Amino acid sequence: MPAEDFDERVTSGYAAKGAALDLGRGVLEGVVHPAAHVQVPLAMMNRHGLIAGATGTGKTKTLQLLAEQLSRNGVPVFAADIKGDLSGITRAGEASEKVTARVSEMQIEWSPAGFPAAFWSLGGNGPGVPIRATVDSFGADLLAKVMGANETQRSSLALVFHYARDRGLALIDLADLRAVLQYLTSDDGKLALKEIGGLSSATAGVLLRKIIEMEEGGAGPFFGEPALDVAHLFQMQGSSGVVNLLELAAVQDKPKLFSTFLMWLLAELFRTLPEVGDLDKPKLVFFFDEAHLLFNDASPDFLNSVAQTVRLIRSKGIGVFFVTQLPDDVPQEVLAQLGNRVQHALRAFTPRDAKALRAAVSTYPRTSDYELESALTQLGTGEAIVTSLSEKGAPTPVVWTKLRPPMSLMAALTPDEIDSAARSQSLWAPYATPLDRESAREQLRRKDEGVSAPDEGNVGRWDGPAPEGSATVRRPAPRSSSRATRSSSRGGVGGYLNSREGRSMLNTVVKGLFSLLRRR
Repeated sequence: MPAEDFDERVTSGYAAKGAALDLGRGVLEGVVHPAAHVQVPLAMMNRHGLIAGATGTGKTKTLQLLAEQLSRNGVPVFAADIKGDLSGITRAGEASEKVTARVSEMQIEWSPAGFPAAFWSLGGNGPGVPIRATVDSFGADLLAKVMGANETQRSSLALVFHYARDRGLALIDLADLRAVLQYLTSDDGKLALKEIGGLSSATAGVLLRKIIEMEEGGAGPFFGEPALDVAHLFQMQGSSGVVNLLELAAVQDKPKLFSTFLMWLLAELFRTLPEVGDLDKPKLVFFFDEAHLLFNDASPDFLNSVAQTVRLIRSKGIGVFFVTQLPDDVPQEVLAQLGNRVQHALRAFTPRDAKALRAAVSTYPRTSDYELESALTQLGTGEAIVTSLSEKGAPTPVVWTKLRPPMSLMAALTPDEIDSAARSQSLWAPYATPLDRESAREQLRRKDEGVSAPDEGNVGRWDGPAPEGSATVRRPAPRSSSRATRSSSRGGVGGYLNSREGRSMLNTVVKGLFSLLRRR
């Protein structure tokens, strides 16, 4: 098509009657066309998307650009902040020669602005309000992935979860899981497991070692209570959606943990949110950074689960954007569902890179404006090949786009600044202090000691104080006080002799007596 029609083709292809996110301006033959507006209809942001490109090509700034425009349009955002680079979104940006030159070339208005944000951390590892999840809610499949368990170990772990749920054993933290594993490999536990398949001592030993490795690696604080209430991710500040930033700089060396947590969170959103169909704007947009970490070494069942969740969560009003280096980092079953594509520069230094480049080209609609295989290697920083979905759901033209600069600060806050901001948030109080209630570890110890079970009102999840005007919530006693109560309610010798260790000692004494009698 003639270059003279470029502006009209791009503008008509990306036209939107409703609200839209302004990505930038089209580029043809190296020239920016200020009249060629490239934008994504706000209503199409729940059709999911992909932001891909080599390191240093501008993926994080694209995420920041989308997040601040979503916030301005009243849509909350959740994003993983791997290195802290997104934390500057709370502060107004600073004009620089590069920003001024880009704005002038694109002939756009740019005014610095900060946006409301909430800072979170995994179990208090690093600055941010601690996010926790119970072991039970995390589930066997996701936990097996964090552990690096093989299929045999995963199925054994699923058996442990099944047993715990069937017997009412609350798996809150890793100590609870360790206690159940140890019990199931005991004589009493082996008898209980016979009916459902059994658990080998070797596999249990491997799982126990992996739990210890997780605890020593700093994953322990993430598992526990109070567990995250996903409703707190939908906060608004005035008419602006809050940008939830999961600060991961302190756990960069635990990629399996944070990538699997993000999948858990997505599954929790799917599980808890009602069906809403197509909306004028999404209820929340979820950015899944370093997406390749989720899919590395994943089983077919796990991949199917991810694909199904992504496919169905759109009807809950949730948009999901995967951020990664190469498009083929994302499985085909998931990639096929990503209607919005922002592809930054790719490098073809290796045969693997060249293959990924060809694969990326094959996923784009045909275009006569660019030779895509060449264009994808020539994109500058802050430029991308873009295609999205129109308001009618049809693919938009493929456009080389110079992306507009974010309005917020394109620099990281210090850890102390993030920590101070987190402590001033209203959510700091309900999440900062761990809740330690009776769970599987104490339940099994009580069973071993023959102590009667507590009232059923104390068993189960405690979600904090009841709202005003509602019935009073009975709070379970903390572990420390429950231990003290049990030790004071029965004699120390009697309690010991009724324990597993005491019974073992008695058996040894009896065997010794019989041995002496036989010698006489």
